[in-house]
Amino acid sequence: MRQRPRRALGAALAGCLALGAAAAPVPLAEFVGSLVWRDSAHHLGGFSGLELDRDGTTFVALSDRAGLVSGQLIREDGRLTAITNGPPRPLNGRDGAMLRAAVADSEGLAIGEDGQVWVSFEGLTRVWRYDGSAPVQQLERLEAWTRLHGNSGLEALAIDARGRLFAMPEQPDRLGMALAIYIHDGSGWSEQDLSAAATPDDFLPVGADIGPDGMFYMLERQFRWIGFQSRIRRFAVVETARGPRLDVDSAETLLTTDLRRHDNLEGLAVWRDTAGDIRFTMVSDNNFRRIQRTEFVEYRLRRSAEIPAALLRHPAAGRKAPQSYGIKSPPPCKNG
Repeated sequence: MRQRPRRALGAALAGCLALGAAAAPVPLAEFVGSLVWRDSAHHLGGFSGLELDRDGTTFVALSDRAGLVSGQLIREDGRLTAITNGPPRPLNGRDGAMLRAAVADSEGLAIGEDGQVWVSFEGLTRVWRYDGSAPVQQLERLEAWTRLHGNSGLEALAIDARGRLFAMPEQPDRLGMALAIYIHDGSGWSEQDLSAAATPDDFLPVGADIGPDGMFYMLERQFRWIGFQSRIRRFAVVETARGPRLDVDSAETLLTTDLRRHDNLEGLAVWRDTAGDIRFTMVSDNNFRRIQRTEFVEYRLRRSAEIPAALLRHPAAGRKAPQSYGIKSPPPCKNG
């Protein structure tokens, strides 16, 4: 999305610096590395959604101008060293034509075990399914979503191993909630008010994923006068008579970055590496501005922060296999 801070930009610069320098809790996730993805390699930008296969190698990145780029992340000793990718592929509308203008603000990306690609949009708030050569399918739109104008729509999207979608609006205050999620169980949407898990700051949900442990991971971002700050929180997913719900009481902050540590991180993929550690891979939205950068950023969850499987009240969700993406990778272009 095009970042538009909720608070007036006339706030004193000194105040912003003080906020950025304030002591933060000890993070449960540790920095692994980052790598700039040069514009000349993908000829796009505005990346707001990200999916990885189960070993964290094959990726699909979604631009907020209705485009997809697929490729490979290359690591040495567990750290990102190179990126290879093909050219961008446009997202088409239900009429087969390329999406343009207000209806092209694609923000959230989720790829199911069956290879179906789901995309959530802002502007005209909706969720579409792309299934190979089949016509684009639009899930039913809720009346409440008509109040989610501009950049307040469905910013984050995730899918579990059973194909259930989890969509989060960026600014649900227009719906009378401080934090909210919509869950589609295959038969229809249901709404969950997460206001009890909201915090008194400007962090807004921008990305989400279901981890290999079956937990719901949420990437949040806030903007201060001089830059961005990111946070990752997780929730347990519990089964109820109304379907899956996030356990608000289980909300836990795993990472809060320093102000300006990274660029505008919006896409999140959660996976488990060969050492058995849970990893967070994120991609930034450069807002198509030269003063910003597109980068992949990785953190590792400390083992002490993992929840034993025996304590989870839900089945673990597996990650997608590379072949399940249903997206053929074009000839690669090396980052550079």
